[in-house]
Amino acid sequence: METHEFTVVATGLDPAAPDFEGRFLEAGCDDATVSFQKGRILVDFSRAAVSLEAAIASAVADVSAAGARVERIEPDPLVSLADMAGRAQLSRSALTHYFRGHRVTGPGGEGFPAPRARVTTDSPLWDWADASAWLYRQRRLSRRAAVDARVVSEANALIGRGETEDFGRRLGERVRAAVAGLD
Repeated sequence: METHEFTVVATGLDPAAPDFEGRFLEAGCDDATVSFQKGRILVDFSRAAVSLEAAIASAVADVSAAGARVERIEPDPLVSLADMAGRAQLSRSALTHYFRGHRVTGPGGEGFPAPRARVTTDSPLWDWADASAWLYRQRRLSRRAAVDARVVSEANALIGRGETEDFGRRLGERVRAAVAGLD
């Protein structure tokens, strides 16, 4: 088993309640730090599990059991070029070259993914799952990092649609389908 670090962002509980932290502890979040920031409950996990997928699925179940409503999983799926550079241990300059099409390597010479948000600004944001898959295919990022990015993306997609019933199974199916197209 490996230890996986991520944050569950949630709402729905009063942080001033005397049993606020205890609820999470009793629900199985004894491997997490609970805080309240910017109107959101942050449950920072260091969870041992066979995979990030399993760790997130069990954390979502535990946070829900504490009575909170899960909103999303972080690390943030939207990233700047600087964020990507840090996550991929590449220079920001290299990522800028990829984005502008000055450097394309690997099979097919496919172009860098398009930004997902703030497209018309000087600081666009990309979907980390898309960018990490591209970086993996260019042999600039490990397969594991690309798969983990997809796990967080698929978890957030399910959460965003309110599909938390049988979350672990649904997440597993979505991840397997997405990862099959990675190579």
